[in-house]
Amino acid sequence: MYEWETRLTSVDNNRVVRPLEWGLEWAQQWPCRNGHPPGYKPDDPEAFLREYNRRIVASSDEFYSYKTPSDFRLENREVQVFSTRAVPDPKLEKKVRGTRADFLRFTSPVRTPYPENDLVNARWFPSKGDRAVVLLPHWNSDAISYTGLCRLLKWLGIAVLRLSMPYHDIRRPAEISRADYAVSANIGRTLDATRQGVIDIRCCLDWLEQQNYTRLGILGTSLGSCYSFLAAAHDPRIRVAAFNHASTYFADVVWHGQSTRHIRQGLEAEIDEKRLRELWSAISPMSYFKHFARWPKKSLIIYADYDLTFLPEFSRDTVAEFAKHGLDYKVAVLPCGHYTTGETPYKYMDAWHLGKFFRTAFVNYPSQPIAVASQ
Repeated sequence: MYEWETRLTSVDNNRVVRPLEWGLEWAQQWPCRNGHPPGYKPDDPEAFLREYNRRIVASSDEFYSYKTPSDFRLENREVQVFSTRAVPDPKLEKKVRGTRADFLRFTSPVRTPYPENDLVNARWFPSKGDRAVVLLPHWNSDAISYTGLCRLLKWLGIAVLRLSMPYHDIRRPAEISRADYAVSANIGRTLDATRQGVIDIRCCLDWLEQQNYTRLGILGTSLGSCYSFLAAAHDPRIRVAAFNHASTYFADVVWHGQSTRHIRQGLEAEIDEKRLRELWSAISPMSYFKHFARWPKKSLIIYADYDLTFLPEFSRDTVAEFAKHGLDYKVAVLPCGHYTTGETPYKYMDAWHLGKFFRTAFVNYPSQPIAVASQ
């Protein structure tokens, strides 16, 4: 299994090693500034970012706050793959050629230097009823990943918005071939991308409410799982949540994960794991279990016994935190690894656990939605 996992991890040969960058410019528009004006340049960038993370965790509702977009619209467009591989798979390209779908588009409340990234994209799988889920793929997923799972949930009577995460598929700037700007050796940009991802999720919930969906959930895989947890910890409307691969600290995954070894290579000459954990504490699920526990919700945690990206011990730590906080959760363990979860037969096992969970998880959902705190 480890050999298979390593082989799949090595398929992408276009990973780029980039050196550590503090990315202070990305913090200029963040809240929780503690009186520092935009453009402030500290003498010690690491100390500045470390303290900023502490302020964010202490005031995270403010950090992840936003103003609801006013330009929601559905667009019917041709489906494209947006492969991240050096050589795209011609079979996938042929599979989608000539097909069309509806996509929710709107301007992200978080602005970046990349206009294509700031136009949010979510493929729409409508269903009758009042149940809906925002689905987030894994890091560097192409644009058609998880569409089979979306159709399964739709068949179960659950509408799905499959969100393109920041810097992914159609949102990817032309200067990069992978979603490298979502997770990288640039500390500030990685923080900003995560904040944007969480806020984009919350905007999708706004739109779903406008379409009269009142029972709302979330499903995230890998990096999408991290974004999903952070959103569920800060938005009371999410009452059903599935975390497909889960971990505690953002930095630990980057430092030890097989698929992020090129990022560690760019970081380790300048910084160690402990320092990195502090610099990314504001985007780590471990920082927000008390926030997550504020509102009742049902959760599913799925992890893999042979995972070389989200190490099993990290996932077990996550499960322990759910238990420690007395949360309503279920656990499923797959006999495979991170990448092999997408291979036969494990992808069907994964889908079975997810489908079974969502089929019943909305039962006893509150009849009245919980009001969202003022934004």
